[in-house]
This record gives sequence, structure tokens and C-alpha cells, in this order.
Amino acid sequence: MKQLVLASGNAGKIREFSQIFSAWQVDVIAQTACGVSSVPETGTTFVENAIIKARHAAKETGLPALADDSGLVVNALKGAPGIFSSRYAGVDASDTDNVNKLLDAMEGMTDRKAHFQCVLVFMRHADDPIPVIAQGQWHGEIALTPHGEGGFGYDPVFWLPEQSCTAAQLDKKTKNTISHRGQAVTLLREKMSQLLG
Repeated sequence: MKQLVLASGNAGKIREFSQIFSAWQVDVIAQTACGVSSVPETGTTFVENAIIKARHAAKETGLPALADDSGLVVNALKGAPGIFSSRYAGVDASDTDNVNKLLDAMEGMTDRKAHFQCVLVFMRHADDPIPVIAQGQWHGEIALTPHGEGGFGYDPVFWLPEQSCTAAQLDKKTKNTISHRGQAVTLLREKMSQLLG
């Protein structure tokens, strides 16, 4: 394997996965650079949606593919916003819109436990019967008000008791080490080492 397509156009994700796969001399290419069309995320779980995205990218390019699906799961909201995290307040919602909807939904709630979930799926080809799946969870609580300028999405209201700050107040290095994506990436690296040697 000399190349793989990342089922994303996110420049930060491209950089992150390029560093990981450089150990095996594998080039990571954004699906946008390959002209891959977007695919409806019709799954009901993070795993299903990651598989849908990886399979679609592999099918359209003929290359091995890597996809990620992640979001925020809030206990008191029965798992919402879940797979709809990025569009919780609507299809074109901003991060601020989503955060405000979440805080409104949790008004007066005492159980504020939540976690971020990340699922990474690697498929050798579109019909791969045994995709490599790596998952990570990052546990915390929903703060009453936003704090911090870093990160994105729900980071300003994701309170981390052990760090005494929100995810938006963490430095990037610490966040990348302890976050749901950081955990999933570490696990993926281990699984890919076994696969690629």
C-alpha cells in the first residue's frame, strides 16, 4: 500500500493522519483532492457512519480508505446529540448554535455527565469484510457556560474535572494525547502496525 484516501477534506485531519502513516511510507490523500462526492450518513451509529464514509471513498477512488465519525454523547439527553453532533441545531448550524441548543436542552439538569466518542475505520477496499476499527472515548461533563477559545465544536462546554478546565482551555499537545480522537489514533496505530508491519 503506497496511498490511502482520507474520507475528509479537513486539513488538520490530513496532517494528523499523514504523520501516522509516514512511518509506513504511505501517502494520505484527502478525498476532496480525488473528486470524491459526499455520501449521506444514513447509519444510526458512529461505527456505521464511519464504515459508510470509508467504503464510499474506497469505491470511488479504488484506494484503501480511512474514515472517522465522532460526536458528543450526553447521558441526560439519552445519548443526544450523538451522530447528529455537527448538525444538532440544524444542517447549516454553527458551533455556537449547537452549543447554545445543548445548553438550552440541559437547563436545570443536575446529571451533566457526557463523553466524546470517536470511531476510525480503515478499509483495504470497498468490499473489505474485515475493516480495522479503532474507538476512543473522552469522559467529562457539560459546563453551565462556555469557557476557552481553543478547539472547536463543543469544546468550550466540555468540562474536564481532572484538568479543572474545558477542552477549549487545553493546550493542543495535551488535548491530542487525551482526547477521544487521540485515543482512537493510538489504537489505530497499534492495529496498523500489526497489519503493515
